[in-house]
Amino acid sequence: MEIRPERMNAVQFDEAGASLVVRPRPVPRPGPGEVLIRMAAAPINPSDLRFLAGAPASAARNVSPVVPGLEGSGTVVAAGPGLVPRLLVGRRVAFASAQGGTWAEYAVTPAMRCIPLRRAVSLEQAATLIVNPLTALALFDLAQRGRHVAIVSTAAASAVGQMIVRLGRTRGITVVNVVRRPEHVGMLRALGAEHVLAGGDSDFVPRLRALVLRFNATLFLDAVGGTETQTLVEVAPFGSTVLAYGALAGETSAFNTRTLIVGDKRIVGFYLGTWLMRRGRLGTLRDIVRVQRLVGTDLQTSVRRRLPLARAQDAVDLYRAGMTGGKVLLVADPGQVPLG
Repeated sequence: MEIRPERMNAVQFDEAGASLVVRPRPVPRPGPGEVLIRMAAAPINPSDLRFLAGAPASAARNVSPVVPGLEGSGTVVAAGPGLVPRLLVGRRVAFASAQGGTWAEYAVTPAMRCIPLRRAVSLEQAATLIVNPLTALALFDLAQRGRHVAIVSTAAASAVGQMIVRLGRTRGITVVNVVRRPEHVGMLRALGAEHVLAGGDSDFVPRLRALVLRFNATLFLDAVGGTETQTLVEVAPFGSTVLAYGALAGETSAFNTRTLIVGDKRIVGFYLGTWLMRRGRLGTLRDIVRVQRLVGTDLQTSVRRRLPLARAQDAVDLYRAGMTGGKVLLVADPGQVPLG
């Protein structure tokens, strides 16, 4: 049995906007239905940046000082009471946190939030296995259920956006990609994207409208919000759906209600946690199997840098400065996920 230390290093911050620091704190103990995970690595996601800036969180994560991090990978080293937790001991897993955070050497989470890994999936790949891949997969399931033959994807240079490019090609759904910077156009075309528009171009709106009408795009994936939501509502054909799943603009979305009413259009929200609850345990397990099969192809995540916990603030700054350049991982165990 692995000998576990009483204390661990963990990234912490004391208040919104404060610099990140690494401090020792007690290793958490798993309760009923929970497991203790020796961390390998954890990513920095846009949702983590919002959390660091002061976005609301669960009550368990509002107690200062807070350990950030929403997902990660590692090995289960201890279990609380319950059959499922005991079955996971010794297994490599990807997981989503429910309390505390993943930017630490150890983390506790419910066993039901863990994904046992196939042998072919590395702990580096597993660190980003949940939030982005499951979101991309869910968005395409919604597109297929709604029989949408074409979709518009905003923030298309993001990790989820790049997955949508690849899924569109393999699933036969035309994707009109919208990026926020001109330099992202060439990057997406190198991935195989045929239709890419830069939102800052002077002729952006008429070009977007022309492509929407040409391919009959009726599902608009809004990862940005703010004023861009109204642009999507305006160009959307009669009966279309704007699906809001992100808020990268950091602004309240604005749209003309009359445009919705006259055009029989809808704006709906998407939250991965709610989607998974509605899928149920069996549906979620099926999704997990699909994600692990596609993690090296359609749902692949590009990793740009792997930095130790001690450089957490550098890692956040690096990711914030270029969120489309690939994921930045915080590595808790360089023996499992090499630094670099």
